[in-house]
Amino acid sequence: MNKVKPAVAHSSRDDVEALKTAISSHLLYTVGKEAVSATARDWFLAAAHAVRDRVTQGWMPTLNGYYREDSKRVYYLSMEFLIGRTLVNSLINLGLYDSVREALAELGQDFEEVAAWEVEAALGNGGLGRLAACLLDSMATIGVAGFGYGIRYDYGMFTQHIEHGWQVESPENWLRYGNPWEFPRPGVIFPVRFGGRVIHFRDSRGFNCSQWVDAEEVMAMAYDVPVPGFGGKRVNNLRLWSAKSTREFDLKYFNAGNYIEAVRDKNESETLSKVLYPSDTTDRGKELRFKQEYFFVAASIQDILARFRKSHSDWEKLPDKVAIQLNDTHPAMVVAELMRVLVDEHELPWERAWEITRGCCAYTNHTLLPEALETWSVDLFSRVLPRHLEIVYQLNHEFLQGVRYRHPGDAELLGRVSLIAEGDDRRVRMAHLAVIGSHKVNGVAAINTGLMKSTIFSDFEHLSPGKIINLTNGVTPRRWMLASNPRLSALITEKIGDGWYTDLDQLRKLEAFVDDPKFRAAFAEIKNANKRDVAVMIAQRLGIEVDPTSLFDVQVKRIHEYKRQLLNLLHVVVRYSRIRANPLLESQPRTVIIGGKAAPGYHLAKLIIKLVNDISEVVNNDPLVGRRLRLVFLPNYNVSTAELVMPAADLSEQISTAGTEASGTGNMKMAMNGALTIGTWDGANVEICEEVGEDNMFLFGLTAQEVARHRVDGYDACAAVRADKELAAALDMIANGFFSPDDPDRYRALIDTLTVGGDHYLLTADFAQYVAAQERADRTYADADEWTRKAILNVARMGKFSSDRTVAEYARQIWRAL
Repeated sequence: MNKVKPAVAHSSRDDVEALKTAISSHLLYTVGKEAVSATARDWFLAAAHAVRDRVTQGWMPTLNGYYREDSKRVYYLSMEFLIGRTLVNSLINLGLYDSVREALAELGQDFEEVAAWEVEAALGNGGLGRLAACLLDSMATIGVAGFGYGIRYDYGMFTQHIEHGWQVESPENWLRYGNPWEFPRPGVIFPVRFGGRVIHFRDSRGFNCSQWVDAEEVMAMAYDVPVPGFGGKRVNNLRLWSAKSTREFDLKYFNAGNYIEAVRDKNESETLSKVLYPSDTTDRGKELRFKQEYFFVAASIQDILARFRKSHSDWEKLPDKVAIQLNDTHPAMVVAELMRVLVDEHELPWERAWEITRGCCAYTNHTLLPEALETWSVDLFSRVLPRHLEIVYQLNHEFLQGVRYRHPGDAELLGRVSLIAEGDDRRVRMAHLAVIGSHKVNGVAAINTGLMKSTIFSDFEHLSPGKIINLTNGVTPRRWMLASNPRLSALITEKIGDGWYTDLDQLRKLEAFVDDPKFRAAFAEIKNANKRDVAVMIAQRLGIEVDPTSLFDVQVKRIHEYKRQLLNLLHVVVRYSRIRANPLLESQPRTVIIGGKAAPGYHLAKLIIKLVNDISEVVNNDPLVGRRLRLVFLPNYNVSTAELVMPAADLSEQISTAGTEASGTGNMKMAMNGALTIGTWDGANVEICEEVGEDNMFLFGLTAQEVARHRVDGYDACAAVRADKELAAALDMIANGFFSPDDPDRYRALIDTLTVGGDHYLLTADFAQYVAAQERADRTYADADEWTRKAILNVARMGKFSSDRTVAEYARQIWRAL
């Protein structure tokens, strides 16, 4: 599958010979194997280390250059970095793809087999983490002195298995065979404290001071991963923190034979970096996640300030030399931590420290769902981070004093904007802390930002007009076209040259070929070849035969009610029912592909996965259906699977309830690979429509304003169901056990959320328009030439959605770093 070379590689004989020598050397001296006994994994490790050597050649000069030029550093703090596999992406950015491929071939190895042994660094859950990885790539490519900070989780996002149709989670032990891309930094280690108490006193100058004492310590050790930009001239750094105990074991317990107690402190300390997103359904899980967030923030702030102090002694220069971007609310503790360090440890006056903190920090918000905006109980805060809670209280007091001065007597406003949510369970609102502690706040799509201003942050927009701005997300074309779709990339380069690798707007030149029959035929054949690859993958992994000539209808993303995989399934059931009712019905053959993981504690999302598999079992084995309909659930959806599936998609499902999806990046990836979008007026769909034209998409459904009116005025889902016979029949089939004869009531509660539960995400309200949009897609696909024409226009008009553009806008409008 996909054994096609990316379009950017050019080998030289000298490079090939040098790489053969380097790979053979690493096989012997790093891996400890000789060629006669080496496995494909051994060859991968040897090749990865050889490539890492080349990356490092650009890495050290880049970092030294930042010191020499006294560049402003941009620090991107994120709980997630969904990096995926690194080898092919690095080879493309370094221009070494052909050379390494030929070197391995001459050493008797198959490149695809070797590269397939790379284990993904699954240090993220979805779009948030993948965006972070794309932005790091683009920072290095366009010349921003960017550094990523996160956690080196021992176990990344869980491995998803499907057993009897249900999601089952197991640990993602991605470090089992080591990580050839990282450099351990045992000399870069910082203490991180928890618990303890705060003492207050006056110093010799008569100033009020606070000191955090009697706290427990965990050590944060750095692991560095170089991130090469395209061309390899700049290589930035991703620094991941791993938790280490302050002591290995207690000799007293060990000598007494109590071996478990002897290592208890070590084990408890190191759980901080064990797993991505521990379940927050228990108090212990919540505390661990809270500690994780502070752990990587505290280590990162110490590292940032230590680097600043190497060249500067004047704290006033910190905002001029340091930009700290908070990727969602997870790193919001930066605001309190930076204040604590500046005031308590470096004895800056409070007002000066506050001005510096706000000058450094900026906050990206990724959600409009109030329940997704992190809050932490005051009790947990006071127990784990007592000094930070004092700082939050003081910041809140001063902020509210200012609000009270400008809006006297408006107690409701004070309650809405307070950093503390009052009530029986008083909680700290981390999004509010991030907003007041940042000089800029940005949304990630135009509609998302507009709704931020009018809904969740409307009061802050009123208090600080212009502080909230929009910076629409993007994705890197190096990963999502050159690496994942080499066939299409080669065709594009043949027609318009290679300037589009770093200037995606040049794809507009493809419009000149949209009416060229030969180009359309070549474009269509590439799509078909990509689909054949996916058909082979599905057959190998799942034993399901799908028709590569059918319309590939793809919805791959995190499983969540607001993303409305259930709406997709209702359409599948309607199509199935139509075929059963009329076996001679001529209908457009379709393969519906769904993939994604549900959070372990999210019962309804896991129930949706089970429903996908139950419907699939019935539909795919019904002889009446034949080749007209297939439903496939792809287990353990990850970056590598996405790189295979997205170039094969004909139809990109982006069907979230309007006003709920912050942006989406899967919609961008599939469109720039030649898929047509079926979607709501939500997230980046709106801006994609502005670029590619509504005639080249299938948009449907309520707008965000209409959704808001439905919720205010009251929406009668039951009436909508009664008015649509096909919808009612589909719901009855699911609720009454047609697809679950072993447990007829399995899905009754799920269907109840759409009827007696009021249908919060308005699936029933959008259903008729969704089906109509699907029928338009069927009719369009039946005209292969017209479909291809629209697909080419989608590719040609996606230049805006490069992460290079996104990073350039951040650099100019927020970081002031270009």
